[in-house]
Amino acid sequence: MTVLDTRALNRATLARQLLLDRADVPVLAAVAHLCGLQAQEPQEPFVGLWSRLRAFDPATLSDLLTRRAVVRTHLMRRTVHLVTAADALAWRARHDGMLRQRVLGVYRRELAGVDLDELATAGRAVLADGEPRSMTELARALAQRWPAPGARALGEMLVAALVPVAQLPPRGLWRRNAGVRNVLLSCWLSREVDPPNPADSDRVGEALVRRYLAAFGPAASADLRAWCGLAGLPAAVAAVRDQLVSFRDERGRELLDLPDAPRPDPDTPAPVRFLPAFDNTLLGYHDRSRIVDEAHRGLSVAGARVVLVDGRVAATWSVEADTVSVTPLRRFSRADRTAVAEQGRSLASFLSDHDSDRVRIAASC
Repeated sequence: MTVLDTRALNRATLARQLLLDRADVPVLAAVAHLCGLQAQEPQEPFVGLWSRLRAFDPATLSDLLTRRAVVRTHLMRRTVHLVTAADALAWRARHDGMLRQRVLGVYRRELAGVDLDELATAGRAVLADGEPRSMTELARALAQRWPAPGARALGEMLVAALVPVAQLPPRGLWRRNAGVRNVLLSCWLSREVDPPNPADSDRVGEALVRRYLAAFGPAASADLRAWCGLAGLPAAVAAVRDQLVSFRDERGRELLDLPDAPRPDPDTPAPVRFLPAFDNTLLGYHDRSRIVDEAHRGLSVAGARVVLVDGRVAATWSVEADTVSVTPLRRFSRADRTAVAEQGRSLASFLSDHDSDRVRIAASC
């Protein structure tokens, strides 16, 4: 079985994530290909798409949100994702059990004795009028009936697990600050969430496997679990295995992939890329060694924005006033520094609507 070294996996990941070459595809198609973008920080998906698409116009993504072609909702790993409306409807029911368990992992004591199905029915009834509500407002509407858990536990269980909801614009629009207002996903999209089909082996799970590999492969089953949070996918993997090819990594793990998916030459040059906080390029794997050194693995869950140099995490970045500020994690060569500065200026211009192209790079480690 062919062994793919870390550099080969790195270049495959960059190609699948549209980071090796900026793609010339519509924004909606990019969101679909990437299986959504993690979006609990509302402005971060704009940077993620700017780094991946040629001539990206942030107004296009805002328009997709207001037209309800993409939605903000809790999904993979119980985190807020920006996904296409079609994927939200198709995938939500498959994530229900995982979402419940993850919220219970935080609030099991507070929610002890609460009939969650009854709570879900009551929450849907409150939201049935179509009026947007904050999590706190929804919880308060039910607090008299369930006073013991407290508003936080009730609210998180409702909006993050029991009731499929969409977070409404203006939250998530370009350069707009707004609190979270929730409505039923089915109301917002004028269509019910696709229900599970007991007669179906796991059609949605099988589609998730193929979609994940298209955007993240080659990858191990543990990587697939780390991306979506679902533990019950071995049967789905087994069902599509005859449609896949297998490799090994340098540790001997089996990696699965789609036969015709791009696996570029490991020596393919990788341009500098600025990634937003919580980008799935890092979070979409259990083994993140293909893109980040073990010493810096924690950056991926701490919300650090990172810079890829030669395809690997080499710096963090932030915005201070009108300046993109870069802090290297290792020594930059002169060529690296020049390339980072060039991309940093482009990012500063994008973020400031061409008012500034200032970038500051701290001294290398």
